[in-house]
Amino acid sequence: MDANDFLAGRFEEHRSHLKAVAYRMLGSLAEADDAVQEAWLRLSRTDSGEIDNLGGWLTTVVGRVCLDMLRTRTSRREDPLEQRLPDPVISGEDGGDPEQQVLVADAVGLALLVVLESLSPAERLAFVLHDMFAVPFEQIAPIVDRTPATAKKLASRARQRVRGTVPSPDPDPSRQRRVVDAFLAAARGGDFEALLALLDPDVVMRVDAGAVAKGGMWTINGAAAVAGQMTNFKRFSTTYTAEPVLVNGVVGFVGMLNGEPRSVLSFIVTDGRIAALEILSDPDRIAGLVLTTPAD
Repeated sequence: MDANDFLAGRFEEHRSHLKAVAYRMLGSLAEADDAVQEAWLRLSRTDSGEIDNLGGWLTTVVGRVCLDMLRTRTSRREDPLEQRLPDPVISGEDGGDPEQQVLVADAVGLALLVVLESLSPAERLAFVLHDMFAVPFEQIAPIVDRTPATAKKLASRARQRVRGTVPSPDPDPSRQRRVVDAFLAAARGGDFEALLALLDPDVVMRVDAGAVAKGGMWTINGAAAVAGQMTNFKRFSTTYTAEPVLVNGVVGFVGMLNGEPRSVLSFIVTDGRIAALEILSDPDRIAGLVLTTPAD
């Protein structure tokens, strides 16, 4: 084994962790892969003998790459129609492979990633690295060109904006699934009252059908307004085969038609009611997702 092969092997030991960092930073699986690949390129051009802590060095590099990508994204995003749901991580109800489990550890659901999109790039980096991966502010500060004290303030501001905005899912997946199955049954039967009873009064529903089809992501707030989409829910439940999956670690469905995925639904169930619902039906993005469903 030559030195390059040895270095590549050491890098692979950190790949899942690095992709998890990048996914939380970017909300895009493809961009996360790009960030991890850039970290490898930078490592291959560096004298690794001078790196005392390879994992920490790589985490810092990925953070810096993601920060640059977020800043570029923010500078060119002038049209609100460019807002979209983050990429879902979809697995079977057994939890998926180890990389998928790392990606969605600590309840990193779509709803949380949507909230992270509202942060500034520097706030997001400070919050993700410190609060999710316990990176010291002394290591975060050089990435954002701030002092450690200022980096701490960035994370604190982000924490305040995130706190209380995303409901915590029921810890029992079987209870989650029973509520979601009841939702599907009510939709299939056109039972408005049963559907309404399953929704938290403050439920939030986000739908991303793609910029071309529906003008980007749109949001519906409140149980009555969400239940008012009964016609669409009934169309889904009677047209598509709903394959049960986990979406970012919480229960959901992939809507299948003639063996092909057409939509992804993710539910946050809290205290026996649906508190959040995310629907991705953008045909271009659905076609590009790696879906692990029972049908596979």
